[in-house]
Amino acid sequence: MGLVWGIIGVAAVVALWELYKLLGPAEGFVVFATGETGSGVMILPRTHDRAMPHVWDMGARLFAPTSGGDTPALWVTVLGAGLVTLGIAAVGWVMGVAVGAVLGVVMQRWQLAEWGLLPWIVVSQTVPLIAFAPVVNAIGNQIDRDVAPWPQWLSVAIIASYLAFFPVAIGMLRGLAAPDRIHLDLMRTYAAGYWPTLFRLRLPAAVPHLLPALRLAAASAVVGAVVAEVSIGMRGGIGRMLIQLAGQASSDPAAPWGPTFGTILLGLVAAGSIAILGLVFQNYRRGEDTA
Repeated sequence: MGLVWGIIGVAAVVALWELYKLLGPAEGFVVFATGETGSGVMILPRTHDRAMPHVWDMGARLFAPTSGGDTPALWVTVLGAGLVTLGIAAVGWVMGVAVGAVLGVVMQRWQLAEWGLLPWIVVSQTVPLIAFAPVVNAIGNQIDRDVAPWPQWLSVAIIASYLAFFPVAIGMLRGLAAPDRIHLDLMRTYAAGYWPTLFRLRLPAAVPHLLPALRLAAASAVVGAVVAEVSIGMRGGIGRMLIQLAGQASSDPAAPWGPTFGTILLGLVAAGSIAILGLVFQNYRRGEDTA
């Protein structure tokens, strides 16, 4: 049923796109226009072919050569770049999950740690990646020169993990606090210490909270990887490809939509792959949070 609603949602977006392109103003709609140029605040986007190509033109462009001549079809190039970005995002996801899980356990174990760490964890997500990414890249370059080899993709993975750790930390904190008091008292009657209680009671009870957090972390890792590739100019990934084709949009308006669709697909694949993990923990998913 979820697949059916997903198809309906995509069809609705396509229909709205084409309907607005048919009925919307070619040059958009601007309010508070001033001066001879009529510059102001645009509240409706342009609908001419250079700004808003037809959906079927975007689809046809996927099967045309990427940059003319004998270059591979655009979808092949997008696929290759997407696999590079997905691999880096996966590394960032693993790093983010590890950091988030440790922070969640520490905050649940000690109330003082939660009071001290949780506000900073929340504030950390307000730092714009467009400013954070060059800093991480500069540190990586310094390490590469003075300490040890530091590949550029590792900087991208760290930036991806920066977005991924947050939902895991919050989900772990909520999940570890989920067991009922009666179950905790039962573990005490068995003289179970902290670690047996953690592994046999708290972690199984945390699964309904963790799985949605892991899905969100996977999608966030893809976003972080793409933004990082754009910010630091790493070649080979889909983020760099987005920037390159966006620069050709005036002469080839349908081209940038190829990597855009590829990025959307990467997010869906990353989040959907957690469903496989969910099958392993099917017995612990009662009352699972939605994400």
